[in-house]
Amino acid sequence: MIVEERTYTTHPGKWRQFLALYEAEGLAIQQRILGRLVGYYHTDIGELNQIVHLWAYRDSNERDERRARMMQDPGFLAYVAKMMPLLQNQHSRLLRPAPFFQPQWIEP
Repeated sequence: MIVEERTYTTHPGKWRQFLALYEAEGLAIQQRILGRLVGYYHTDIGELNQIVHLWAYRDSNERDERRARMMQDPGFLAYVAKMMPLLQNQHSRLLRPAPFFQPQWIEP
């Protein structure tokens, strides 16, 4: 199992607009295609104007397949065209669980 942590930094003050657009147009598509949403957050203290979301996958092959499918979805591409002008920066990293941790929320 892996978790992808994606951090989007919006232009100052645009995080509320980003979240409203995501809830209206992006969330349902990503849940349908990517599946396992672990968490969706915005920063309140520290580096501001950031949106952090976590998605779980069985492995990197599943992640690649699901993300490729998402990038072919016309609704998602329309959402991205509206969302990109709000962003200043994007960062993504893959997290692997420690050997002693077995998450209860994901099937094997």
